[in-house]
Amino acid sequence: MKKFVCFVLCALLTVFSCAALADVATLTSVKDSGELVIASSPDFPPFESLQGDGSVAGIEIDIMEAVAEKLGVKLTIEQVNFDSILLGVMNGSYDMGVSGFSVTEERKKNVLFTDPYCLAAQAIVVVEGNAIASKADLDGKLISVQSGTTAELFCLQNGYSIDAYTTNVDAELAVMNGTVDAWVIDDLTAAEMVAANNAGNGKKLVILPDAMTTEPYAFAFAKGSDDLVEAINEIVNAMVADGTVKALFDKYGAPYTSPASAN
Repeated sequence: MKKFVCFVLCALLTVFSCAALADVATLTSVKDSGELVIASSPDFPPFESLQGDGSVAGIEIDIMEAVAEKLGVKLTIEQVNFDSILLGVMNGSYDMGVSGFSVTEERKKNVLFTDPYCLAAQAIVVVEGNAIASKADLDGKLISVQSGTTAELFCLQNGYSIDAYTTNVDAELAVMNGTVDAWVIDDLTAAEMVAANNAGNGKKLVILPDAMTTEPYAFAFAKGSDDLVEAINEIVNAMVADGTVKALFDKYGAPYTSPASAN
């Protein structure tokens, strides 16, 4: 995913990092408490999405259910805005961040990541019939993104004009109503949200063949959670190796790209 924390937030993360060390999750603290508390923004299908009964479901949630079972603890999901997750992880409010996080060098300055479990790309979405036909056509255009995401970071670093929204639902609405010219979002989530829109809306969206960039997805922890990261790496890497993760992508109708493809 997804996702980037803006420079101001990164500065705040650095400030909190030393103070948070005493509260960070460890393998012992998780097992002693009997629960693994994850923070997630459930607006990112097929990785995590809010169900009609208020529960959260998706690829990453299924992975975490398996992780919690292997650790012998209960999985507890806290629903929060995406751009507040990493701060919450660092200050000890949550054991880990599970919300389509792309691994970036900027983020790695402030948090720990597991090994990647898949690769994803940033997709460009426009209204059908729009004159934008490729990435090259985005120069001088206004792009909607979800705030705190790698889509936002990439666009800012490459000189694009953006409008940032708290949720991808709002970012999608902006391109639908013509407030912006295009919307940049992770490819698998783009595919699901575009299909849902096009099934019930006269105004259609299309995903351009060009991708902005390709990124690895992983799970985020506070610095100091090394033994917990190591334990979860062992579980998730085994799920990647034995095909379990791919089967979860198949379950949700999403194509899977192994992190090994980046090597």
